Amino acid sequence: MNTGLRITAFAAAIVATFGTAYGVGASIDPVVAEKPPAAHDKHAEAGGEEAGEKAEGGHDGASGAAGGLQISEGGYTLALDTPRVAAGKPATLRFSVKDDSGRSLTSYAREHGKELHFIVASRDLTVYRHLHPTRAADGTWSVAAKLPAAGGYRAFADFKPGEKGAKGITLGADLAVSGKSEPAALPPVRATAEVDGYQVTLDGALTPGKARELTLSVSRDGKPVTDLQPYLGAYGHLVALRAGDLAYLHVHPNGEPDDGVTEPGPGVSFTATAPSPGAYRLFLDFQHEGKVRTAAFTVDVPAAGAGESEEAEESTESEESGSHGH
Repeated sequence: MNTGLRITAFAAAIVATFGTAYGVGASIDPVVAEKPPAAHDKHAEAGGEEAGEKAEGGHDGASGAAGGLQISEGGYTLALDTPRVAAGKPATLRFSVKDDSGRSLTSYAREHGKELHFIVASRDLTVYRHLHPTRAADGTWSVAAKLPAAGGYRAFADFKPGEKGAKGITLGADLAVSGKSEPAALPPVRATAEVDGYQVTLDGALTPGKARELTLSVSRDGKPVTDLQPYLGAYGHLVALRAGDLAYLHVHPNGEPDDGVTEPGPGVSFTATAPSPGAYRLFLDFQHEGKVRTAAFTVDVPAAGAGESEEAEESTESEESGSHGH
């Protein structure tokens, strides 16, 4: 296990303003892609042309750029028509993406099998939903949702406009869930999450300003799962949210189904860059036996150079200890 992913009490000290803990790794309803998604681009090498384009778009976790902090960006605004719902009750969330003239966007480029990815997360990062809304002809999106805990939430629209040369954008808007609310602490840092009888282990670390590989391995009853099913064009879909402001990182997987290299489990690999030190929540969606499940992790990202310094000290101590034995 990479030492950068320490299991510490750091995360437990961060207390969210709203919400009630819903539990690590809450499952979501089965989702079936509308049709087999087109193969997505693999990661470009650092400094390459593709990497530069993604950085400008601001929604690719490999670039280190954080999205979702603004309701308006790049000439588009997220208009949340349902800003408040009741806790624990079925509701329909409606929204649209408006351009500078106030018209609803109706042309989108499909990415990972969808025109738009809609994420809803509580401010305390204990509730997470990756929803799949449908779009009406007038550009209004709608999706059924049932949010279990009262408090403040953030809704994210992750999309790319359909016009040629458009960049990916992630917009964020506040959503209120009414009901009795109690503050909840951020779940503690752990290397393994359990959901519906599955165990998912996280190996790797996030580092500010540096691309790092994260591998999430899925097992069940102590046996590796080697027949994961494609979900949104990959064997896993990972979203990272920063505690506090809920900065959004949509991380692309390394490899894709049927590329002749990527295996369907047990490990799913991603490359990501943290925009800053701090606590983050990682949410992995994976599909097995026809059902999508979500495993969630809290990770502590130290300041740049902190991990390297400690590793260097450990290496020096080890060498000195070894020299004393001669």
